[in-house]
Amino acid sequence: MLKSKVGYSLKEDSYDVGVETATLAKQEKKDTKLGFLYTSCKNDVKKVLKGVYDTIDFPVIGCTSNGGIIVPDGYITSENGFAGMLTLADKDLTVGVACKEGGRDPRAIGRKVAIEAVENAGSTRAPAYFYMVASPKEEEAYLMGIQDVIGRVPMFGGSAADDDVNGNWKIICNDKVLDDGVAVAFFYTDNEMVTSFTGAYKETKNMGLITEVKNHRTLVSIDGISALKKYAQWSNVKPSTLTGENLLRASVTKPLGIKDPLGNLTVIRHPMFGNDNGTRTVEDDTITLGNNVVENTAIIQLEATLDDLIDGVGATVKDVKKQLYTNPAAYILIHDGARRMEIGDRIEEVYKQIVKETKDVPFIVPFTFGEYGYDEHSSNICGGLMLSFTAIGED
Repeated sequence: MLKSKVGYSLKEDSYDVGVETATLAKQEKKDTKLGFLYTSCKNDVKKVLKGVYDTIDFPVIGCTSNGGIIVPDGYITSENGFAGMLTLADKDLTVGVACKEGGRDPRAIGRKVAIEAVENAGSTRAPAYFYMVASPKEEEAYLMGIQDVIGRVPMFGGSAADDDVNGNWKIICNDKVLDDGVAVAFFYTDNEMVTSFTGAYKETKNMGLITEVKNHRTLVSIDGISALKKYAQWSNVKPSTLTGENLLRASVTKPLGIKDPLGNLTVIRHPMFGNDNGTRTVEDDTITLGNNVVENTAIIQLEATLDDLIDGVGATVKDVKKQLYTNPAAYILIHDGARRMEIGDRIEEVYKQIVKETKDVPFIVPFTFGEYGYDEHSSNICGGLMLSFTAIGED
């Protein structure tokens, strides 16, 4: 039977943060197979990890989290940093953890990390489920490489985050800390693992055809019109109000989305930066997105109120819980960081919804800059402004 436990720390010294977090999250030594570790970019992450590994000796995976984390005791944050860890213990669980630094060929890197994770699990076959964490840049290519090796295995995960989108994020993998790259945990288990992957947004009637894309993530035009101009028309604002990082915040409640071929899943594409040199030409009024898009596919403007962003959390926990046939033993609830920033001081309402639905089952909520998952009959895919909520059954 799988058991989980959560520990966290707000101590000032990064090493002490690691020690306290690991001490509180420790379970039966021989049965503990993995720790999901999330910490602040304000911490010295290497020192946090040193404190962790001076306390425990099982594999650890995770990343820095935007602003804070949520655990059963509440929303955890401080000016000095924070850390939290959820551990999984089960004598019948096997986990293979591996990571690679970023490089010129991310798809090849994905293949290598998948092969290493299988080997580290002492296996020769594909896992039942896997978790991925990466830097916010080439997630789709890493995923393709992983699937080149193991095929279409259900996944969950999210991209490393910092507090202000300055690239100070870190990936945690065993005793390594990476600025750029990818890490995975492959699960070999008969326990149920299910994921609810959603943006919980509503569709508007604003939609169009993507007519030009550059470098996968620069949306140049929609219906032959400058992407930023088109988005501004849909939002009923002037394009000049959406330039630079202004678009990042404005689009949290009005993002863009693409549908999977069967229509079961709408994957969010977060407009990150409005690129404008004042000429109002198609070539210059572009939008930098958080994930890839392709030409000649439809894109939709979505919407949500602040209340919707909050209520979507409780609804998604309820959904993932309903998917289990057995009792839940742990929840890893990956929540987008930009959503958290928009929710702001109302984060306590999010916490209350999670506690209400999870009851006494341990959980941890990191805030990421990209989320990964799937829905019924869809492929694994990477998105932004989304919720990737995973439940693991006791048996």
